[in-house]
Amino acid sequence: MLKVKVQKWGNSLGIRIPKSIVGVIGIRAGSEVEIGIKENVVFFKPVKRYSLNDLILKISEENLHKEIDFGSPVGNEAW
Repeated sequence: MLKVKVQKWGNSLGIRIPKSIVGVIGIRAGSEVEIGIKENVVFFKPVKRYSLNDLILKISEENLHKEIDFGSPVGNEAW
């Protein structure tokens, strides 16, 4: 367990996240995190960002839907 000081940051309070923790959870400057309170304990966790490639790799026969017909072309649409 590490001790850090809470400091004034504008109208809020802030803490510095030690490098040893940053490396373990995989965040960097600009990363988004979720913050919350559970049983009087403050916690935060990184928000997972998916790349298009990550999402494409998750496509399977079970979650692939059939083609959807949106009707005839309208305006200058060409099909």
